[in-house]
Amino acid sequence: MKVLIVGSLSGDLGQAAQIAMRRGAKLDQADNADSALARLRADAHFDLVLCDLNHDVGAVVAALAAERIAIPVVACGTGDDPDAAVRAIQAGAREFLPLPPDPDLIAAILEAASGETHVLIAHDPLMEATIRRAEQVARADASIMISGESGTGKEILARHIHRKSRRSGGPFVALNCAAIPENLLESELFGHEKGAFSGAAARRLGKFEAANRGTLLLDEISEMDIRLQAKLLRALQEREIDRLGGTAPVKVDVRILATTNRDLHAEVRKGTFREDLYFRLNVVSLAIPPLRERPGDIAALSDYFCRKFADVNGLPYRPLSRAAMDRLTGHHWRGNVRELENVIHRAVLLADGSEIGAAGVELTQADGTQRALSTGTAEGGIASLVGRRMEDVERDLIIETLGHTLGNRTHAATILGISIRALRNKLRDYTARGVAVPPPAANAA
Repeated sequence: MKVLIVGSLSGDLGQAAQIAMRRGAKLDQADNADSALARLRADAHFDLVLCDLNHDVGAVVAALAAERIAIPVVACGTGDDPDAAVRAIQAGAREFLPLPPDPDLIAAILEAASGETHVLIAHDPLMEATIRRAEQVARADASIMISGESGTGKEILARHIHRKSRRSGGPFVALNCAAIPENLLESELFGHEKGAFSGAAARRLGKFEAANRGTLLLDEISEMDIRLQAKLLRALQEREIDRLGGTAPVKVDVRILATTNRDLHAEVRKGTFREDLYFRLNVVSLAIPPLRERPGDIAALSDYFCRKFADVNGLPYRPLSRAAMDRLTGHHWRGNVRELENVIHRAVLLADGSEIGAAGVELTQADGTQRALSTGTAEGGIASLVGRRMEDVERDLIIETLGHTLGNRTHAATILGISIRALRNKLRDYTARGVAVPPPAANAA
């Protein structure tokens, strides 16, 4: 991923930059908000902005919103001025990163911004067959539709296809159609000219131009509004795009990959997805099986995550015991690889001794609650929940966890074993219903 740092790289912020680079991030730096905006307009590859509290974080967030640039901003600073951190969060910063930097927190923020790990691991015959089919068509320029449940690794497979393609030397650009508001998505895709709308202070290149001579991944394509689908179809047919406010088309050379966790045939029948766009994107289809149908991958993925999170958290590597592995292989895995990753992360953090035992594997039940291995001491706690609605129990658990993490959404999502997007969606629903939600500003405490 690519990160823009706004502020001086001397001192604590420079240390944060070094940690981010060791975590695999590519960095650029701007001395002030104006130069940061100039870089963001010219380069659509950025995934995250880290902005020093010495600068006006709220002004940066407002300028990005005015120019329809959908990039998360994380405020950075010491705890000397908690009011400044509160103001930054209230102005729209996604998180607050306290300085001196904590490597684990930086890793969590980068992972949340990127949304995916990029390691492809497959030992199960069913998944191996899917990868062979992907590699067979990788060197062609045909569009590919990758389908599968949430958390199965669709973006990981897309990146693998790009690495195996003739375009591997070009850029790989991913755009999550579900994560960007509808009114921003068109500008993110096609870019805009100065004056195209109120707030468009300068030309800004979109993801199509950023991916020129490379690969553009349209993640969760089924979430795109049907009106924008028509413009996307024209871009694919003509191999050219129209910037918002532009007077002439711009030629682009882009290979399109798309993902969906929905049945697009059903979406076409409902009229929410264009049939002509479906056929244009679905030249080749790849279906990633859910984790419960590829049990041969569970052991290899689990060991990989054990090593990854031991390294990330500065802990010794502990292998999973046979009983722990039996517990993992017997689980249904509604959340697929993403759920497995969260389960192993918790197990690594809570483990002691020479290995991770079965008691350290806390699994999510079908009703959404977490369940550790029964030790005979939890009956009182369970009994206290009888008679309460599942929806209310989940809400209270989420609110209590947010209080425990001082409002840090990224940490809370990790503890709860859900994605940061799922957590934010739930919090949005709670707020709409008048539930008091701990503000992100509590991170500054």
